Amino acid sequence: MIYRLEKKFGKYAIKNLMKYVTAMYIVGWVISFVSPDFYKTWLMLDIDKVLKGQVWRFFTFVIQPVQQDSQGAIDILFTIITLYLYYFVGTMLERLWGSFRFNVYFFSGVFFNILAVVCLYIAHYLYFGFGTSYMITLEYINLSLFLAFATEFPDISVLLFFVVPIKVKYIGIALAVIEIFSILSVLSFDTYSGICMGVAFVVAMLNFILFFVNTKSYRKMPNPMRFKRRVEYAGAVKRGEREARVESTHQGKTVLTRHRCVVCGRTELDDPELEFRFCSKCEGNYEYCMDHLYTHVHVVREQKSDSEKEENE
Repeated sequence: MIYRLEKKFGKYAIKNLMKYVTAMYIVGWVISFVSPDFYKTWLMLDIDKVLKGQVWRFFTFVIQPVQQDSQGAIDILFTIITLYLYYFVGTMLERLWGSFRFNVYFFSGVFFNILAVVCLYIAHYLYFGFGTSYMITLEYINLSLFLAFATEFPDISVLLFFVVPIKVKYIGIALAVIEIFSILSVLSFDTYSGICMGVAFVVAMLNFILFFVNTKSYRKMPNPMRFKRRVEYAGAVKRGEREARVESTHQGKTVLTRHRCVVCGRTELDDPELEFRFCSKCEGNYEYCMDHLYTHVHVVREQKSDSEKEENE
């Protein structure tokens, strides 16, 4: 499906998307540095406030600061390293997939983050009688980016703590395991929060699951349409072989053969090493063995018309 979408809407893709995403992260960093509570008050994805008309929150929640501590201060060094890592990962994926597919992957991640918040809000409303917004950070969007990078470039090594070289596929597995372990840990002492984290994680990761299922960039599962085409092609080949066979006489029996010399009548059953060729100067499908390929009389339209006249007379 993504191939059809790319042909139709590929020209609208945002090129160098991670450059703009990184710029948004920097804006979030500046806002958090100037006013730590401004994001939660005006920009966070809060469904209650969206229902009251603050629809911009569907878009502004993505400028959330990358990392902050309990006092709201930004770890500048960690932020710079993290921003560079996300920019590098996103740029590599865009170079591999193309701008359109990377746009689809990133914005589908944003969409599924919104969907997770909406689902949890509705579930809370149905169960408790009032809705509340579960704050989903950019952690899942960035995690899906890194998992995609680890899937496409599993053997690239990075320096863990700037010292230990480790392949990104192991980092991706470790991050997924840590996230699942965190959910289980929270679930053990706070069931509601653990369920919210689990639902948010599963829904937010749908872009990673669906993207690699519906694209050929990393697919090992069988494709039903491809299997159908192979079956149809094999059937067509067999039908063509049957239609190309001619009736020949071999050891007193009438058999179907693929080759038969027009002059001597020999087939591949008479001599398995015998080669046959069609003559390009003859009008029609006339096949000859190598003994008569260059010695036969060419069949042209005039000769066939004369023979037809003789038969009619």
